Amino acid sequence: MRRNPTKRLLIVAATPREIAPFLKKWKREPIAPKHWEVDVLISGIGLTATTYSLIKQIHLCHPDQIIQAGVGGCFDENIPLGEVVIVKQEAIADQSVIELDQLKTLFDLQLVPQDQFPFRKGWLINRSPLLPRIRLKKVRGVSVNEITTDKKKKAFYEKHFQPLVESMEGAALHYVALRENIPFLQLRSFSNYIAERNKKRWNMNTSIENLNQALLRIVESL
Repeated sequence: MRRNPTKRLLIVAATPREIAPFLKKWKREPIAPKHWEVDVLISGIGLTATTYSLIKQIHLCHPDQIIQAGVGGCFDENIPLGEVVIVKQEAIADQSVIELDQLKTLFDLQLVPQDQFPFRKGWLINRSPLLPRIRLKKVRGVSVNEITTDKKKKAFYEKHFQPLVESMEGAALHYVALRENIPFLQLRSFSNYIAERNKKRWNMNTSIENLNQALLRIVESL
């Protein structure tokens, strides 16, 4: 019988804390099917650090699949904290300007063509064949350089992008993976609601626990 060629899976997180349960199990025992080799990258926080770290790691280990896992803020307070989603399409929300009480992106200002690769109508869209296999809600996300604490800015983002999740790294994954033609997934769990800065109302523990359970299920099913 012909053996399956070994494939490389790259797991990416901004911080070790977000994937601590995964790391604990990964160091102790095999977690992926035998034809998969798993690498882990702690990219650092933010779009700049993630872009640099991802590109460097891709050139070192040449992954066949990338999964980014992390917590994020939720725009909809009707959704319980701890829920896990897959981000299907991403935009960089604060790569924009407010003019006449309207948010305008680089695409709205016609500084960049909205279909200039890897963008489609201004979005970084994941079309991985793995997406339909995963039974998690597929949502829109926005990435920011500054965490959204202002309710007016939140309203601008909601009106323009209709996102469900905010992170500081998601768009970097989408941009780099699309440019490098590598299948990828962005997995997020909700740790807090957007513009809620009272951390007593955040739920990091449940968010991280649910995120890692979902991550392990996906890796084990490859």
